[in-house]
Amino acid sequence: MPSLRTTSDDRALVELLRAGDETAFMMLVDELGPSMRRVARMYVSTDAVADDVVQEAWLGVVRGLDGFEGRSSLRTWIFRILVNTAKTRGQREGRSVPFSSLAGDDLDAPAFDPSAFEDDGGSKGAWSTLPFDWRGMPEERAEATETMHVVGGAIAMLPPMQAEVIRLRDLLGWSSEEVRNALDISETNQRVLLHRARAKVRAALEDHFQSVRGA
Repeated sequence: MPSLRTTSDDRALVELLRAGDETAFMMLVDELGPSMRRVARMYVSTDAVADDVVQEAWLGVVRGLDGFEGRSSLRTWIFRILVNTAKTRGQREGRSVPFSSLAGDDLDAPAFDPSAFEDDGGSKGAWSTLPFDWRGMPEERAEATETMHVVGGAIAMLPPMQAEVIRLRDLLGWSSEEVRNALDISETNQRVLLHRARAKVRAALEDHFQSVRGA
């Protein structure tokens, strides 16, 4: 299902939602729901509780629509409601989750070669050099389902916060500002988490292409 943002800006979408447009609401749920569930699961103990958190967050969205002022993007606003709801529920469960356990690695320790990435201001932090042998692979292989499976598998193995940052930035196309506001993290942490995630996905792709070349 295409993103609503391909046909409507936030203001128009908010007006549809305020008018009770069920189609617009369900499209938004389909678009954001999977990411919301993953983020909620970072803070609570079970998938069932995460589902409850997401449902509670959507209720908060519906109740708060009249007060949405557009100071942030709609999806950022929705995620802030979600994260606040998830943190409150986690505290109610007596489950305190330190940021380090979500982020994974020591954020102060270097884990990648910064020269491998462009500056975020220039090209959204994209790789400045492509993964090993990418240029030598046929275009259809680079776009093949098996390669996407490698990427998906590598992301699934990342610490939760790294995984969500790279999903939002690189797979869903969110801006740096949207990601850090939605997940309530600093710009520095967002950049480090993204670079660490990209470095690990890059390593997985390099291993994949090496094995393909050697086959």
